[in-house]
Amino acid sequence: MPDIKTISLLVTGGEANAGPPLGPALGPLGVNVMAVVKRINELTADYAGMRVPVKVSVNTENKSFDVEVGLPTTSALIAKEAKVSKGSGNPKSSPIGNISSEQLVKLAKIKLGKTYSTSIFNVAKEIIGSCISMGITIDGKDPRQFLEEVTSGKDNNLFSGSESN
Repeated sequence: MPDIKTISLLVTGGEANAGPPLGPALGPLGVNVMAVVKRINELTADYAGMRVPVKVSVNTENKSFDVEVGLPTTSALIAKEAKVSKGSGNPKSSPIGNISSEQLVKLAKIKLGKTYSTSIFNVAKEIIGSCISMGITIDGKDPRQFLEEVTSGKDNNLFSGSESN
């Protein structure tokens, strides 16, 4: 049975390098560190600038490796879509950015299957909660107002194909 060592770390999407923490962790395992770095950068290119959880599994006998990339945090995904670096210091009175309802659905589809929610609508509600905390409006509206409108049926097509409760 092969000896598999797994290393978990956070890397900035598309910017992994052979320096710490990756190089020192992989070097003793005898794997080609630059090949691992190249593979991580390929897999995380879509998350440029965001911190992404990565697991590298190395077979210490034949020096083969497998890279598994997780998802950035919901707040990092929202910040990327809203084109802001971080949330507002005072989210109730000073919104810092805006996402469209289409971007909300896009994020919900990305996160679906990675949360305990079973529908796009429920994942979207989780994302809306993060928008509230970050001071991000949705279609120019307070996230609470947006959620109330969607829940009351004002925009029934937004989450078509998903259950709405």
